[in-house]
Amino acid sequence: MAVKENSPLEQFEISRLVDIQVGGLDASFTNSSLMMVIVLALAVVSLGAGMRRRAMVPGRWQSIVELTYEFIADMLRENVGSEGRRYFPFVFTLFMFILLCNLLGLVPYSFTVTSHIVVTFALAAIVFVGVTVIALVRHGVRFFTFFVPPGLPVVLAPLLVPIEVISYLARPVTLSLRLFANMMAGHTMLKVFGGFVVALGLFGFAPFVFIIAIYALELIVAVLQAYVFTVLTCLYLNDAIHLQH
Repeated sequence: MAVKENSPLEQFEISRLVDIQVGGLDASFTNSSLMMVIVLALAVVSLGAGMRRRAMVPGRWQSIVELTYEFIADMLRENVGSEGRRYFPFVFTLFMFILLCNLLGLVPYSFTVTSHIVVTFALAAIVFVGVTVIALVRHGVRFFTFFVPPGLPVVLAPLLVPIEVISYLARPVTLSLRLFANMMAGHTMLKVFGGFVVALGLFGFAPFVFIIAIYALELIVAVLQAYVFTVLTCLYLNDAIHLQH
């Protein structure tokens, strides 16, 4: 659906850069696709450059890369335990992708990939399907005991078990909506107050100061949402591995 020009929602509109049709399926290369390619390239280059020298006394960039590595490794150890180490590459990749998408989306005239529910839901669905498969492979049919709270009286099982199942199935929805809503709301607010600054001209000093404050808040939110998405992924992994509520 087309968005009116100068609308706060205009920044979220997906546009085709290269029209590609495959068997009636629209596989066009869009501005969203371009931003994801840029994020991928930036992650590879930045992480590769940080670890290229592998110095005993790390420089500034190597220290940042190593601190990020240790941050995710500690998160996995604290929330999953030693058995979570094998899933480190996936969790680290997930964190870096979301973080860079959020941060690059704050660059003027760029595109925020994580402001689209289709992207955040795809990420959440990958996590949901992945942890469910892990749980089924590790525990078999015993996995379904996860939906029966410990010490549950038999008489309450028909009521609480469906609630547990619905709560489990809602995970990808809540996980994706949290990231999508925060990114979209913050960017919309920035666009609205940015319009006030332009419209008021010299008298737009107060909105300009406010927009700087909002931008600083959005930087914090960008990092925080990447952290929240990743830590919840770790918690879901812990549930799958240890069948703990």
